[in-house]
Amino acid sequence: MKNLILVFSLTLISVSLAFSKTAVTAKADLANSKGEHVGTATLKETAQGVSVALEVANLPPGVHGFHLHAVGKCEAPDFKSAGGHFNPEGKQHGMENPEGHHAGDLQNLTINAQGNAKVKVVVTGVTLGEGANSLFHPEGTAIVIHASPDDMKSDPAGNAGARIACGVITK
Repeated sequence: MKNLILVFSLTLISVSLAFSKTAVTAKADLANSKGEHVGTATLKETAQGVSVALEVANLPPGVHGFHLHAVGKCEAPDFKSAGGHFNPEGKQHGMENPEGHHAGDLQNLTINAQGNAKVKVVVTGVTLGEGANSLFHPEGTAIVIHASPDDMKSDPAGNAGARIACGVITK
């Protein structure tokens, strides 16, 4: 009976520890070229990839390119400090590229007439953990919203135009 109680107790401890582990998360506070806060992205490691929940306001209505960029710097007004798209595997740009796309290539973002958008996407090929595909590599990464839609095929950036909002991804 004591062995049964001990096994049961150890099982409960194991189950409790498994449920107490918190998911790896990160966030990015996005600002426009004037330095004004325009939104927040919450990132969470999942079995499918990294989930990115983005909520923005006070941006121009329409369809905009939305990417993960290779450098964790958002220096206004042009945000070119964020570098190119996050691309640890050296692929070509575009979700429609038959040879595969940059890890940082995402779907376009549609901002409504009031200047707001809320979207959740899962990014495969990246992690919040360790390794070459980590968004926490030494230079860091950023989320960038562009002025125009991404055409999903032109290399290197999809003709998405100027960078209008940027946020550094932090733990």
